[in-house]
Amino acid sequence: MSEGPEAVVVGGGLAGVAAAVTVARAGLRTLHLAPKGPPDRRTSALMGPSVDFLLEAGLISAPAALGHPLTQIRIIDATSRLVRAPETLFDSREAGLQAFGWNFANIGLLEAFEAARSRLTNLDTRELALSAIERTSDGWQLTLVDGSVVVAPLVVGSDGKKSLVRVAADFRAREHGFTEAALVCDLELGRPIGGTSVEFHYEHGPFTLVPAGGSRANLVWIDDRDVLKAAQASGPDALRQTLIDKSQRLFGDITLLTPAHMFLLSTLTVERAGLDGVVLAGEAAHAFPPIGAQGLNLGLRDVADLAAALRGVDRSQPGWAVAVSEDYARRRAHDLDRTGSLVDTLFRSLLSDFLPAQALRAGGLWALRSLPSFRKRAFALGMGRA
Repeated sequence: MSEGPEAVVVGGGLAGVAAAVTVARAGLRTLHLAPKGPPDRRTSALMGPSVDFLLEAGLISAPAALGHPLTQIRIIDATSRLVRAPETLFDSREAGLQAFGWNFANIGLLEAFEAARSRLTNLDTRELALSAIERTSDGWQLTLVDGSVVVAPLVVGSDGKKSLVRVAADFRAREHGFTEAALVCDLELGRPIGGTSVEFHYEHGPFTLVPAGGSRANLVWIDDRDVLKAAQASGPDALRQTLIDKSQRLFGDITLLTPAHMFLLSTLTVERAGLDGVVLAGEAAHAFPPIGAQGLNLGLRDVADLAAALRGVDRSQPGWAVAVSEDYARRRAHDLDRTGSLVDTLFRSLLSDFLPAQALRAGGLWALRSLPSFRKRAFALGMGRA
């Protein structure tokens, strides 16, 4: 680009590439700092509104080309607690939808996002990391690891939980680590799972099978990290038998298609998502356990609100970048607070040994199963529409 950038987006993950494409499509000269990381072998269950945004933003062309539809959600209380919840089934047809959303492999999504990025002439991508950022009279000065310096009025930090942008720009954040972790891998089931995501709720978290086409499923197993370490170290045959037992043999035999990887779980929330010409998106602003399919869905809602804030500002006026960050912070406040509270409550209710908490959770699932108005509200919350 012949002129300096109007915006710098930091972070090469899914939320970072989506943000870079969105900012550039808003007409800004954009620099994207996207250092290459290891392949992300996880999957993302994206709800309908998120998929609609990807289509509108030109990030994907057709969900069926990349993912698999999620038409039902089945919840099975597999605990041995005194108060157990009833089995509950959500069907997308109840909400008038062909599917709640789609399950995508993150690697495939990233390739589609990067293809969309390559088509934008006002977007310059460098596979360089940020080493420092500081406020100047001209905006934000960013020093890259190769020693080069860039100045821009607007910075989008989408550089993960350990965000340098968040720390250097003095955003206040709250973090909490759990003793639980998540084990993920791809499986071939003995019987087809169809379009149903099946969640077995155990004492230390859910054991979830997410449809990946035909008899394939993506496993997300949350449990105490020592339990998962032992399962991972037990060898493929022993792990396979553990998975068959944890799935209550509902799908017959199980074959591991990929190695199992473990991720530690924590929460991170910021007091506000925009400040002084800097906005935070994705896990730089929020991180939660993989409960209720809110991770990347929330990050894409960040990007959608950033697009709205950019549409609403006059960039010919002084201080436009600060105005964008303030507008963005206002737009994101309610969603981040609501989603954070929802996921935290759901996760802690799964782990709680407190009898009244178990009773409340069981009663909530009874209501979800029996009361149409309650189910309708739950559909809206889960899809980010409430």
